[in-house]
Amino acid sequence: MTEVDIFEVGAGEPVRLTVAQAAALVESKLVSAEPLTNGEWLVAGAGKVGVAQIGDVTLRVKPKLPISRIFYLLGFSRGFVWRDDLVPYATSEDLVHVLADAFVRQADRALGRGVIQGYVERDDELAVVRGRLRHREQVTRRFGQITPLLVRYDDFTIDVAENQLVRAAANVLRRVPGLDAGVASRLRAITQRLDVVSDLTPGVPLPTWRPTRRNAHYDTVLWFASMILKGQSIDLPIGAVAVNGFMIDMAKVFEDFVTAALSDALEKIDGKVKAQDGWYLDVGGTVSMKPDLVWYRAGKPIAVIDAKYKAEKPSGYPNADIYQTLAYCTALGLPAGHLVYAKGNETAQDLHLHGGIEVHAHALDLQLQPAELLAQVDELAQAILFATAHKRAAPPEHSEVRSAR
Repeated sequence: MTEVDIFEVGAGEPVRLTVAQAAALVESKLVSAEPLTNGEWLVAGAGKVGVAQIGDVTLRVKPKLPISRIFYLLGFSRGFVWRDDLVPYATSEDLVHVLADAFVRQADRALGRGVIQGYVERDDELAVVRGRLRHREQVTRRFGQITPLLVRYDDFTIDVAENQLVRAAANVLRRVPGLDAGVASRLRAITQRLDVVSDLTPGVPLPTWRPTRRNAHYDTVLWFASMILKGQSIDLPIGAVAVNGFMIDMAKVFEDFVTAALSDALEKIDGKVKAQDGWYLDVGGTVSMKPDLVWYRAGKPIAVIDAKYKAEKPSGYPNADIYQTLAYCTALGLPAGHLVYAKGNETAQDLHLHGGIEVHAHALDLQLQPAELLAQVDELAQAILFATAHKRAAPPEHSEVRSAR
C-alpha cells in the first residue's frame, strides 16, 4: 500500500509510484502527476481536499484554509449558520477526521433524544386487508383472484427520510480509509441503531424532508449528512479505476459561497441577481453559456460575475478566464465583466481589452474571520456597482434570442 500526503496548493511533492499507480491518480482527476526520474512522480493538488483510496494508493490532500473556515463556507451557501463549538477542539489538518468526529457527535446527540418516527405510505401484497384496497390494480393485475390483496396503508416507522440520510452519511464515512478506530466504531453503532432503515439507491435523488418540531433536534446532523451526501463525497468508479473516500471540491465550495454572499450584497443595493443564468453567445442559439451571476436592474443585465477559486490556465489557453468573461460581456452587451478569485490563487487587476470592454479581477481573502469576509463581499458589491456607472456598451443584436431564459 502506497500513501501520498500533499497539500491542496503548491508545486507538489515527489512520490515514488509505479506507472499504473500514477495513471490511476491522473484518471481519478483528484490530483495531477508528472514523471520525474528514478521512478518518482510529482504529485500536486487539483483543488480537492480530503482522503481517498485509489487502487492501492491512499491519497490525503490537506487544505490551505482552517477546517472551521471550510465548514463556514459550506454552511453559508446552504443557509446553515456554522458555529465553532461544533468542533470543540483545535482543528487539525485532517479534514475528514474532524468532519467524521463532528458528525458522530451530532448524530449521537440527535438519536439520544429519540429516533424520529413517522408515517410512510406503503404498497404491499397481503392475505388480509390493511389500509385501503388498490381496486384497479387488484382487477387488472390479479384478474379476479381474491388473494393476495393489493393494499396501500400508512406505516408508523423509523424508515423516514431523516433517518435514511443519517444512515447513508454514516455509511459513506465508514468507507473512508484510515479513519480513527474510535470514530469508526461510533459510526458502526449509528448504522446498527438504524439497521431497519432503507439504504439509499445510488443515482436516485436524495429523499426530501421539511423542518418541523418533530425533527428539530436533527437539524445539525442533517446539515452534516447533506454536506456529506450532496456531491461532496466520492464512492464510485471513475473510468477504469475505483475510487472511494471523501473529497471536498474547493472550487465548488468557493463558487457556492460567492454566489450566495454576493447575491445578497448586490440585491441589498438594488435589482435582482440570477445564478447560472442561461445565455447564448451566437445569434442562432447554439453556443450556450451560464455565467455564475448576472445582476439585473429593471429587467436588464447590468453586470456579469464569475467565481473562480483559482485561475484556469489549460495548455494553450493561459488566459481562459479572460476569454470566457469577454464572451459573457459580448453576449450580454456589457462594457465590463468581473472575475472573483480566492486571494492567493490570483491577483486583483483591471484589464482594458480592445473594443472597449474591461475585465475586473477581484480577490476575496478566505482567511478573514466570517464578519470581515462578509464585509469584504459588501466592498466587492460596491466596486461592481461603481463599474456599472461606466458608459453602457451597445446591446447585442437580436438580443431577444441570445438569452436562454
